[in-house]
Amino acid sequence: MASNWSAENAAQAFIKTTKMGKGMKEPDVLEFISAQAAGNNARLMVAACSGGEGISTVVALGAAAHLTGGKVVCILKSTRELIHYQSVLPEYLCDTQVEFAIGEAETLIVNDYKESDFVVVDCNLYDHEKISGLVKAVKERSRINGGGDAIVLGYNAFNKGSWGGSTTQFLPIGEGLLLTRISGGKERRKSGNWVVKVDKCTGEEHVFRVRSRDRTITC
Repeated sequence: MASNWSAENAAQAFIKTTKMGKGMKEPDVLEFISAQAAGNNARLMVAACSGGEGISTVVALGAAAHLTGGKVVCILKSTRELIHYQSVLPEYLCDTQVEFAIGEAETLIVNDYKESDFVVVDCNLYDHEKISGLVKAVKERSRINGGGDAIVLGYNAFNKGSWGGSTTQFLPIGEGLLLTRISGGKERRKSGNWVVKVDKCTGEEHVFRVRSRDRTITC
């Protein structure tokens, strides 16, 4: 993962996912995931997910991979899920930017996908202990790989607890997001915070990154 944030990639991924995501559940979440992956120039994106939301997540990551020249690995629980995903995902994604694996995400990340730099997990799919294990696996991947940066992003995170204590940011987007950044094998919070503002007239949520704690946002 490149260390510099690419606002252009993030914006393009956001727009691309918006266009592709018509009719998909929680498009605001999908757009955020895609923009984060593209903005951070992720090259190997791993999604531990299931069901309809998982398919939408893979599509969103595919939009980011198209911009970064990266690849998406979708980790599933069974061959039955694999057949379903392959049948419903856009053909161009299956042929070029998405591959599938069956097994436990934390094991596969350490053993088979050591280069993963952006991991997305459905918090409804794994219990708190499993998710904590997955974060530890990404840390281990970072340590083994010479301290490469990585991001772990969980969705459907409301009332699921936090896997990283004070170093994990909770964002009230959709059904809740948990964002953890890992650098040099250590978990840290990137300078600046995410701020969510709600338009009182339309009810729309707008997410801003404040890079300095001393900076004030006015709306």
